[in-house]
Amino acid sequence: MNQEYILPIRHIEQVTHDVKQYRLDKPANYQFTPGQATEVAINKPGWKEERRPFTFTSLNDDPYLEFTIKSYTDHPGVTNQLNTLDINDELIVHDVWGAIEYKGPGYFIAGGAGITPFIAILRQLKKERRTAGNTLFFSNRTEKDIIIQNELSEILGQNAIHVITDEPTTRHMRGFINEEFLKKQVQDFNKNFYVCGPPKMVEAVNNILIKLGAKPEAVVFEK
Repeated sequence: MNQEYILPIRHIEQVTHDVKQYRLDKPANYQFTPGQATEVAINKPGWKEERRPFTFTSLNDDPYLEFTIKSYTDHPGVTNQLNTLDINDELIVHDVWGAIEYKGPGYFIAGGAGITPFIAILRQLKKERRTAGNTLFFSNRTEKDIIIQNELSEILGQNAIHVITDEPTTRHMRGFINEEFLKKQVQDFNKNFYVCGPPKMVEAVNNILIKLGAKPEAVVFEK
């Protein structure tokens, strides 16, 4: 049975120019594993059936549920509508699902809002002092698109590696996470790989990783 929870928004924070963090009351006994997601709808007429998948960026131990969501304001969709909400507006949250789960040290490869499943995983690893041996490759169009850049640096230090695709001058790496990049940057293809981002990017990166020697069972992504 797919249970619904109608939850008021208690906190909204602007994270980047087009990303907000929403914190909601957490239902009693609601449990999830870092990396998992749920379907969310807006509790307003015309929007209650418009369910979209979003990953929890809070930890299971936190007294609230948190989502970090990019708003696409170029069309009147759910994320655009979310962008208009205020404190005490309500979201409808459903049961937990998702296959992105931490299996051990390795490489996190994210594109844009694809960082969200990794936020909770990395926060949990920091809490447990288990971040050693992990590296993040995070691709964004411009520097201003990087979600929680400072926190990622706090968690991973120099192993938080940002790759900028569309900005001519940047203090970060410039280019794309492609075969040439992975050959150069990955030290050990026997490690775990966690991949999340636009579907075409995930497919391309997964194919490259397998070609370069990663074990298929060690490549974790949302199927």
